[in-house]
Amino acid sequence: MDETKQSAEIETLIEKLLDSDPKVRTDAALELGTSGQGSAVEPLILALNDENPDVRFQASKSLSELGKPAVEPLVKALKGEEGNTKRYATFALKNMGDDNVVEHLIVALKDEDWSVRKTSAKSLGEMGSKKAVEPLIDALQDDDWGVRCSIAKALGDIGDEKAIDPVKKARRAAKGDKEFKKVATKALKKIG
Repeated sequence: MDETKQSAEIETLIEKLLDSDPKVRTDAALELGTSGQGSAVEPLILALNDENPDVRFQASKSLSELGKPAVEPLVKALKGEEGNTKRYATFALKNMGDDNVVEHLIVALKDEDWSVRKTSAKSLGEMGSKKAVEPLIDALQDDDWGVRCSIAKALGDIGDEKAIDPVKKARRAAKGDKEFKKVATKALKKIG
């Protein structure tokens, strides 16, 4: 396919990201992800804040498929102000499976939005990076119950023995919080 025709097709898909029908927007996001075109990155970043969760999810998947050209814009989005954009940027970075994004997800553990901290912890656990162990341990004192649960689970998923004592300590400190204690116990069993 010649470059002009391909460029026109990308522009058409980008326009479809603004369609009133969420199915059309989702399909456009999917096709942009498979296009391999760097020009799709910014429109997909904007789609991370779409009103429809299917569009946001597909945009994040497509950004992770685009790979390297999407890393810097995703990191910038992670530092932005919009919660949906930050959560889905975290998801996209994790799905890239690139160890270089671990540092950015670690920084996101201190975000003011609890859902971004929770998504970052979950992502770090799924990536299994040992670099995340100490920052996750430090974050075990998070004010939000759901974030603490995600952190304990992430530490269990990573499986580093350094986490045993801090998770035990957090479990003891969680007086009356049966759910956290259950998650912490599971994490400890996974670690060994």
